[in-house]
Amino acid sequence: MLGANAVGLFYLAMRRGLDYLNGHPSVDRSRIGMTGLSGGGWQTIVLSSLDERIAAAAPVAGYASFFSRIERMNDIGDIEQNPTDMFTSVDYSHLAAMRAPRPTLLIYNAEDSCCFRAPFVKRENFDAVLPFFRLYGREDGFGWHQDTDPSDHNYQLDNRQQSYRFFGKHFGLSATAEEIPVGEEVKSFDELSVGLPPDNLTILGLARKIAPASAPANPSAAILKETVRFRPVDVERAWIAGNTKRKGLETLSYGLEFNNGLSAAGTWLKAISAPDKAPATIVITDGGRKTSAVEVSARVNRGEQVLALDLLLIGEMAPGTRTSGIVNLSATLGERALGIQAAQLVAAGRWMQSLSGGRKVRIEASGMRTQVIALTAAALGPGIFSEITVRRGIPSLRHLLDAPVEPRAAPELFCLDPYKRFDIDGLAKLASIPVISTQPQGHTAILR
Repeated sequence: MLGANAVGLFYLAMRRGLDYLNGHPSVDRSRIGMTGLSGGGWQTIVLSSLDERIAAAAPVAGYASFFSRIERMNDIGDIEQNPTDMFTSVDYSHLAAMRAPRPTLLIYNAEDSCCFRAPFVKRENFDAVLPFFRLYGREDGFGWHQDTDPSDHNYQLDNRQQSYRFFGKHFGLSATAEEIPVGEEVKSFDELSVGLPPDNLTILGLARKIAPASAPANPSAAILKETVRFRPVDVERAWIAGNTKRKGLETLSYGLEFNNGLSAAGTWLKAISAPDKAPATIVITDGGRKTSAVEVSARVNRGEQVLALDLLLIGEMAPGTRTSGIVNLSATLGERALGIQAAQLVAAGRWMQSLSGGRKVRIEASGMRTQVIALTAAALGPGIFSEITVRRGIPSLRHLLDAPVEPRAAPELFCLDPYKRFDIDGLAKLASIPVISTQPQGHTAILR
């Protein structure tokens, strides 16, 4: 949203810690190692691949290649380990290859209950990287261990002892690789807690701090297009999946297939007595078209034809709990969900124009998600839309920080950079058509 990503912030923070260790008089700079489980695993491969001061690294159950993620949706990983645009230039297997010839041990669990099961990821994570170590004559410096005891998401005894042997071998340590019992020395949480300064920033606090006081006064459509990665599409095929025709109302259920391979779902409605080329309105709501009965009936009763539309990630087109993960993958590949949705709405608008004799099409949007999609589509699809009515919208993108809103509640609005360059009023200005905002109290504001 504001142009930062968690991997970059992590890297900067951990480098500070590495700077401290590297300068400490008690530290042997030639024998600095790094290891960690899960989030600590991907953090280990990121920092150790980019900073050669880490001589040996042992990431544990921490990452998978992009191909492994798309083959198994439960292996997408956490939001912070799929930073925007990362996979347009580098994959985690590339980071592992960048470790060559420095000693590296990959540890994975055979039946991981979280992610990245060993049999699923070995081909891309280990087999594909081994040749790089072989080029340096250091094939023995790249190791693989598959844990089967207990085999779930863990850094328990078997995995720890594998790490001890690995670091002991490559750092020339004579200590035993067997774990020494230390139960009596384990300290409690309170004993280990060092606390944080009262003004310590969270990620949300940092976002609020760097958020612009105001958006640029003269927003640019070209910059908006690049920011949301808008790529125009066309409706390649409108598939009719069902129909009704009774009690003065006719409906058709459509699957709209676009020429980029994606699709949307819609229900077209019109009074039987209304002319074939009646004025058209597209209704989009954050809750999906099943929640749009009030808006749809109001327009049908005015003699219009209406398309209640579910765009990608909304309503019927939402892949359930996997929505955020899919948005992560599309963003890390250089796409933006907001741009895809806006392109779908523009294409649907052109399609509805053809059904209404070339008339411009109205948009009714309910909720902050569809509000921003509608404004973006109108700004990037000139000549298609005549007016936008917004219900239950937000006055500013700042609302995402002030509420605050979780990314999974409005995934397309956490697109990289929009709030640095645009706000709701700027998008309305770019749309260059009347934008009627109906507030919950019944008040109406018109922006042009």
